[in-house]
Amino acid sequence: MTSKPKLKLTHFALFTRDIERMEDSYTKVLGSTVTDRGPFPNPEDKANMVFMSSDLKKHHEFVLLTGHPEQDLEFKPNHHISFLAENLDELRMVRDRAIEDGMEQPHFVSHGNAWSLYFKDSGDNTIETYVHTSWYVPQPHGNRMDPSLSDEKIMRETEKHCRTDPRLMTTEKREAEMTQMMTAAS
Repeated sequence: MTSKPKLKLTHFALFTRDIERMEDSYTKVLGSTVTDRGPFPNPEDKANMVFMSSDLKKHHEFVLLTGHPEQDLEFKPNHHISFLAENLDELRMVRDRAIEDGMEQPHFVSHGNAWSLYFKDSGDNTIETYVHTSWYVPQPHGNRMDPSLSDEKIMRETEKHCRTDPRLMTTEKREAEMTQMMTAAS
């Protein structure tokens, strides 16, 4: 068999020490909705679950579970959890809500292909909310920016910074390249 599976990431499950606080943060800051809750099906596990989504067509995009170990672990197995926003105004709204909820000061980065806002949730997990741009530059790529700038100024600064990379292209051209790469690999 020469073809590869074409899997799509649909959700993740995250252990937490304080499920009520995490639920509160994810509903207030990120605008998620609790779609279901209850005990883990295996009674021996004694875990509670909260299913959350922001998509009307998806029962859940992520699940919070009790059972995170109480000891402090220096290494965290996940680097960050990412959520797509509609536009820069929505990123600013998330930034304001995160600050109001007492989370660390979010930082705003242009990756060339996206504008991203990073902050820690109440469980010390890094959260990224981002908006796509119309450019592509090879990754990793990062340039700190000020989210209080106007959308037009953010676009101009991003394009100026991206143009310093000779591999800059439009997202349409990059998508055509990706189609060729993925078709050839299957």
